Amino acid sequence: MTDGKIANRTAVALGNFDGMHVGHMAVLRAAKSFESEELTPLALLFDEHSLKAITGTAPPMLMTAEERNRIIAENGLEIRTIVFNEIKELSPQDFVKKILVGRFGARAVCCGYNYRFGKNASGNAQTMKEICDRLGLECRIAGEVDVDSCAASSTEIRKFIENGEIEKANKMLGHPFGFCTRVIDGDKRGRTLGFPTINQELPDGLVLPKFGVYQADVTVDGEHYKGVSNIGRRPTVGTERVLSETYIIDFHKNIYGEYVDIRPVRFIRPERKFSSFDELAKQIKSDAKEVR
Repeated sequence: MTDGKIANRTAVALGNFDGMHVGHMAVLRAAKSFESEELTPLALLFDEHSLKAITGTAPPMLMTAEERNRIIAENGLEIRTIVFNEIKELSPQDFVKKILVGRFGARAVCCGYNYRFGKNASGNAQTMKEICDRLGLECRIAGEVDVDSCAASSTEIRKFIENGEIEKANKMLGHPFGFCTRVIDGDKRGRTLGFPTINQELPDGLVLPKFGVYQADVTVDGEHYKGVSNIGRRPTVGTERVLSETYIIDFHKNIYGEYVDIRPVRFIRPERKFSSFDELAKQIKSDAKEVR
């Protein structure tokens, strides 16, 4: 929610929070820890990714804004949103004094070790610490979080996903990558092959996993199932449209138009063009057997 009102006595968590990975969670926990000092923890978000506001383009999303906000709320922080263009010309000092303190009542500020802020990204985490010290604010800087000797970052996670290394991505995220979108009408070809599938578009702007077939965890109306998801352009069918097509194992309901949550957990094989639909059916059967 966008809020221009002054809030009272808060601990503000700062960051793009574009993936809610283990490093982001460390910043949220730092803000949450100030509850013991009777401060209200809140995450301050921008209306758009800071890179998009500055350069006109943003990196692919690791999750939708709705999912990001749900995770923040589930971790006990309030959410406030500010228009980036309203603050991008402010000096680091003015950002802290006028926005964090003046508008959002900050008594404590939390950010990551690589946080940048202020006009032309002129301020860093050390700058934040110095400004907070001058203003009598507490400041906690979350350090680098390493996962398998690699610093957790949204950039690394995108690379893992684009390479089909879902297990590595999920470990660095600290939660499963995926999406929840509405089931759309398909060509019903899977049904004629004996493997009825559901078709879904991926959210606009979401990072695209390496095209291929994945073992997937599927959630329908709160119930969990195993599935086989083909994410890509389905070369045997012959389409340029990127879709997720999922065969849900031991599931027989018609869920057209419903929202279904898909979490790829393991890359099985690349997409390939089969010489016939019979050959495709045999491969789906083999994929499903592997997933069971």
